[in-house]
Amino acid sequence: MGLKTPYSSSFSLPDGREVILETGKLGALADGSAVVKCGNTILFASVVASKEPREGVDFFPLSVDYQEKFASAGRVPGNFFRRETKLSEYEVLTSRLVDRAIRPLFPEGYYNDVQIIIYLLSGESETLPDAFAALAASTALTCSNILWEGPISEVRVVKIDGEFRINPPRTEADSAILDIIVAATDSNLMMVEGEAEECSEQDLIQAIKAGHEAIKVQIAAQHRLAEQLGTKVLTKREITPKLPDELILSQVELECADSIQKIAESGTDKNSRKESFELLLKNFKEKYKESQGEEALDDNSKMISMCFDKVKKKTIRKVVLDSGKRLDGRTYTDIRPIWTEIDYLPSTHGSAIFTRGETQSLTSVTLGTKDDELMVDNALGLYFEKFLLHYNFPPFSVNEVKPLRAPGRREVGHANLAGRSLKKVMPSDFPYTVRVVSDIMESNGSSSMATVCAGSLALMDAGVPIKASTAGIAMGLIAEEGKVAILSDILGDEDALGDMDFKVTGTKNGICGTQMDMKIDGLSYELLENALMQARQGRMHIISKMEESISVPNPDFKPHAPRIVELRIDKSFIGAVIGPGGKIIQEMQAKTGTKINIEEVGNEGVINVASNNKESIEAALKMIRAITFTPKVGDIYNAKVVSLHTFGAFVDFHGKSGLVHISEISDKRIAKVEDVYQVGDQVKVKLIGTDPKTGKLRLSVKAVASDEVTTM
Repeated sequence: MGLKTPYSSSFSLPDGREVILETGKLGALADGSAVVKCGNTILFASVVASKEPREGVDFFPLSVDYQEKFASAGRVPGNFFRRETKLSEYEVLTSRLVDRAIRPLFPEGYYNDVQIIIYLLSGESETLPDAFAALAASTALTCSNILWEGPISEVRVVKIDGEFRINPPRTEADSAILDIIVAATDSNLMMVEGEAEECSEQDLIQAIKAGHEAIKVQIAAQHRLAEQLGTKVLTKREITPKLPDELILSQVELECADSIQKIAESGTDKNSRKESFELLLKNFKEKYKESQGEEALDDNSKMISMCFDKVKKKTIRKVVLDSGKRLDGRTYTDIRPIWTEIDYLPSTHGSAIFTRGETQSLTSVTLGTKDDELMVDNALGLYFEKFLLHYNFPPFSVNEVKPLRAPGRREVGHANLAGRSLKKVMPSDFPYTVRVVSDIMESNGSSSMATVCAGSLALMDAGVPIKASTAGIAMGLIAEEGKVAILSDILGDEDALGDMDFKVTGTKNGICGTQMDMKIDGLSYELLENALMQARQGRMHIISKMEESISVPNPDFKPHAPRIVELRIDKSFIGAVIGPGGKIIQEMQAKTGTKINIEEVGNEGVINVASNNKESIEAALKMIRAITFTPKVGDIYNAKVVSLHTFGAFVDFHGKSGLVHISEISDKRIAKVEDVYQVGDQVKVKLIGTDPKTGKLRLSVKAVASDEVTTM
């Protein structure tokens, strides 16, 4: 076979950079494959779908994996194996961005396995690849015969100097006051996720609109590429979706809909509703068994459960839209009862409980030093993170029995949203490494937003000077037959049955983070704005409840929390403080029981001394100052005579040594130095200069004009 000639299409970003879409050159045996190029950045995406549905599943088995090859940036992985291993958190988060945008566009009942793999093959530091990953995946799907309702694309929208920019270079994005990823089809929004510096709801909507316009250009380029492939992709593979059996569906609706409605209108708690629904389904299956036989029940048990879930969703949606009441009896705008408590865990550096309805987060804060920073080793660079948020979702929180495992993609995603929101209110010059851990103790919707609230309270309890109280709220939407219900503070059940769910975090001044997933076509921007304004009202209410426990950070850390004192020195002293092989700094840490970190920043050495003992910190600072002390001509110091000579006396002061010449001891003539001083005498000396030949300090006693002593 000869050299493959790829099909290609292209478009330009608003700043003029060209993006090229290719297919047919790499990964030809996959059902679909594509390459996306922007400058020196190259992403490859493949998609493969099984020909038959997976047996025994009642969900769409889609998997999306985004991986960055270290060779793409000319780097060797820093792990022990020196190869790519499990996906990093950044890669997991990028995979989720693609998954959430693509998943809703597959047909109902599509239970064939679909696997999308995206590689970063070539990268450059100024091009952020996460904004191109969904474009690569969508192009691969568009260049396949797999049935779906795409194409889509994703773009990064940032606000810099009052202007919205699309997929800007990394250095420009770092200074943005708003940074979101928007995913959409040609006509409908699919997903929004990002962060902001307390932006307004109107700014967020304008950013989404700007992103959608850019996405339309990228979708047109995918259509042009697909047209070149002709019937190969325009004729889609036939599938047999696993849809509810109409006969069973009608039976379930006839016998269960009224009972489902009564349960939905009862306003009971989560576990009671769950038990009632389970009992209702169990009784229906018993009746089905009596009328159709045990073998028929065995054959159709899963289908009955599927039909029951469909009827339950339809019925509950109708109850909410018709009655204006929700499963727990609230109106659309009501927030569940909230109670909070701080300083619950006495041995932590900060702690808080945030409970909203049946959702509860117990959150702790730990203050650490530079040694505790997280090293993040990605293909495009290595950096250190000093603000960490970890989210744990144990099975007991939802009354389930499951083995404890490492955090999954859901936990990583929830932690990222909560963490980036709280990071926006952290002080920029805070010298500590901060670890926030949220343990979900109960969950009935929006545990990630409870994490934001509990995290804000715990940070204030720890004495971390955050800008303001920060809260989060999860919103839902049900729209059907001209009726619309925007739901504040949604339950877990409402999350599953709604047409849109989105989370908004922020302070009283504006939005810090957002995550939206749309499941409805034709969502208007007017409706989105109404939902965001209702979310703002809910956020204000939650903050007011939080501030009943604490409204401003505690003025000091807990007694057992570490203190860090920062000292800045001339960078020429860094080597002297560290010593050969780290000997000096290690000795200081051993003698004082402190942790000392030093790094070069510009023309300075920045030293952080940490300990939970104030005296230990002072002792370490004294040692460092002795090493880094630079005397100034004209200043007066207390000194100690250490040796006598015919030409004068050597004295020590603040770790330095200098000569008081015999002529500088007194205005009167002195025959012998020993007539005036003895070793060990304390004297006041004035620095009058430096010997140009030897560099030694020249000191004078007679020049001391007063008793004032300059101290450091």
